[in-house]
Amino acid sequence: MPLTEQRLSTTVLVIGTGGSGLRAAIELAEAGVDVIAVGKRPKEDTHTSLAAGGINAALATMDPEDSWQQHAADTLKESYLLGDPRTAEIVTQGAALGIDDLERYGMAFAREGDGRISQRFFGAHMFRRTAFAGDYTGLEIQRTLIRRAVQLDIPVLDSVYITRLLVHDGAVFGAYGFDLTNGTRHLVHADAVILAAGGHTRIWRRTSSRRDENTGDSFRLAVEAGARLRDPELVQFHPSGIIEPENAAGTLVSEAARGEGGILRNALGERYMNRYDPERMELSTRDRVALASYTEIKEGRGTANGGVWLDVSHLPRQTIMNRLPRVYQTLLDLQMLDITREPIEVAPTAHYSMGGVWVRPEDHSTDVRGLYAIGEAASGLHGANRLGGNSLIELLVYGRITGRAAAAYSESLTAQPRSATAVAEARAEVDELLAADGPENVRALQRAIRNTMTEHAGVVRDEDGLRAGLAELDTVEKRMRNVGVHPDIAGFQDLAHAFDLKSAALAARATLEAALERRETRGCHNRSDFPDMDPAFRVNLVWSPTTGITHERIPDVPDEIASLMADVSTDGKLVE
Repeated sequence: MPLTEQRLSTTVLVIGTGGSGLRAAIELAEAGVDVIAVGKRPKEDTHTSLAAGGINAALATMDPEDSWQQHAADTLKESYLLGDPRTAEIVTQGAALGIDDLERYGMAFAREGDGRISQRFFGAHMFRRTAFAGDYTGLEIQRTLIRRAVQLDIPVLDSVYITRLLVHDGAVFGAYGFDLTNGTRHLVHADAVILAAGGHTRIWRRTSSRRDENTGDSFRLAVEAGARLRDPELVQFHPSGIIEPENAAGTLVSEAARGEGGILRNALGERYMNRYDPERMELSTRDRVALASYTEIKEGRGTANGGVWLDVSHLPRQTIMNRLPRVYQTLLDLQMLDITREPIEVAPTAHYSMGGVWVRPEDHSTDVRGLYAIGEAASGLHGANRLGGNSLIELLVYGRITGRAAAAYSESLTAQPRSATAVAEARAEVDELLAADGPENVRALQRAIRNTMTEHAGVVRDEDGLRAGLAELDTVEKRMRNVGVHPDIAGFQDLAHAFDLKSAALAARATLEAALERRETRGCHNRSDFPDMDPAFRVNLVWSPTTGITHERIPDVPDEIASLMADVSTDGKLVE
């Protein structure tokens, strides 16, 4: 056993301190259940805080005819029928309560003059149902949840990196990790574990995720524990990531910029969305706008830097300052660009993992007893295209539900078997990496994976490219056996990067293999060699390293929701 190992025990361990993790922890604490939350980033700086545009709920404050059924219909329609209908029902029915919870915790939403919560349009919603706080909604939600967690005295351990879930006989009994600052090991025993550690978009070169977040940790932790992944190939590319400076490439220009009337033009000055979705134009779905921009760039109508122009300068200055303050400030800080006067150069950027850990819709439980997954770590709601604003409400709804489910699971246990062998293996894995002194550089291998994914599994894919990507990944995985890990006086980040690399490799393999299997074009998944949607692939692809890929049937959409869905069109989706 390491000299410095701290042992902790709790009823429920939450891994990840973004919106979903904190909401689950709050639910547990409010019910008087013992909970510890751990995160590898400071809780004030989690990925949730970057979510800008808004949070969806059919409150009908602006459009009285809106309903949760219509919200569910819009969600399933834009999922290209790959979203789980039960999941969509649960989220849209529970959305108003999610907003109520935030209000109860003291969140200040934008309001109309008479006090109603203000709601705006987000791409491809039938009605105005996106509530917001300026264009920093995610940050305000995160701050609100942190305040509530502090009130409840929830132990939140920042800078703890979880390396492995502890499992015995198909049931989780805790997790193992280390402190990023001083290397102290943490052995946490828990009846149940809620995995809320994000997605895998950092394995692309241009991404809206910061360094060292969304590296696929959730995928690897779940899979190594015995869980499976669903639809890892379904990754949303946000239409508007900035291109420069290089160290901030992929930073988002909020979808609110298009929602407020922003216009997209190519290098020739053409407003090109009329070629791809003449009815909705810039308010089209993210997958179509990203594909449109990708096509313009690919066909030689992009800017010199390989982008397109997003222009809000025709809007009143006051509108920009009131409705898009964060976009304004970000561009001023990063590029000295005044968006009230000049257009913004943007390109599609890997933004959101719509697939994730396989979970049951009722409580987001996994194949491993006592293990739950929520937020971007999980799958089920978004299918092949996520509607803007749906992820933030999903965090709140399933944070509440899994908190209750984990507490009930714990209460049902007569005893909790543990495994000394599982703990020994977790310790040995860390020891082994700390002793690794090979010639391969962890950061260089991470970059190699990002280059492979960008080149072969970006907005548009084909069989030759995906096979080439898998061959490159084979080479990277061989090189990974000879890495060198060198913690120093600054901390144990190098060890974390080595685990991030393991996660990235697993997530990349799952993504490439599933993208190869999905021989069709649907939503965010564009196969130039299979340009049409294939009804035979109206299935979820479920992946694990032991069983490979299986096709899982999706339940039928209930009549009351199906009747509200418009036909899913594939017009404008043919690319090459």
